[in-house]
Amino acid sequence: MDLATAKLIGAGLAAIGTGAAAIGVGNLFGQFLQGALRNPSAADGQFGRLIFGFAVTEALGIFALLIAFLLLFAI
Repeated sequence: MDLATAKLIGAGLAAIGTGAAAIGVGNLFGQFLQGALRNPSAADGQFGRLIFGFAVTEALGIFALLIAFLLLFAI
């Protein structure tokens, strides 16, 4: 296996993290909506935690995309 092939395979594997982040964000908001519909009075107290979880999940997805781009174009 040559270097170019290894870079493409590594970038593809790193890009899986962006898809996993999308699944995580969907799961996060879906579970929040389900909990808010079950107990609407507690939804306001949990909204800050929802936004924090969203930010952390998106940051991990962006980091995975950054690694994929670094493997493709910088190395």
